[in-house]
Amino acid sequence: QVQLVESGGGRVQPGGSLRLSCAASGSGFGGKIAGWYRQAPGKERDLVATLTFFGATNYADSVKGRFTISRDNAKNTVNLRMNSLKPEDTAVYYCNVGGTRTGSWGQGTQVTVSS
Repeated sequence: QVQLVESGGGRVQPGGSLRLSCAASGSGFGGKIAGWYRQAPGKERDLVATLTFFGATNYADSVKGRFTISRDNAKNTVNLRMNSLKPEDTAVYYCNVGGTRTGSWGQGTQVTVSS
């Protein structure tokens, strides 16, 4: 089982940037899909971006062109660079490895976009 720890959340003004990081420990990071999801108050957890081991990406329409997902398979990390942040990006962001049905989740990191 993979253990995941997110970092990098915080408060930022609209138009600002943040970089989220997710460090994986234990076995099973290599070869698996990795992704970021977010959950705003009163809403379901939604896809932000995923990245396969071979580099194929998938982004939610709402973040295309603003967010970039990356991974370092040697260091067992997956990152999310977020630019041009909007108030509607405010949510708890969760790292996932191995898919949403049977994969591992981090504890989440809060991102607040507010002036």
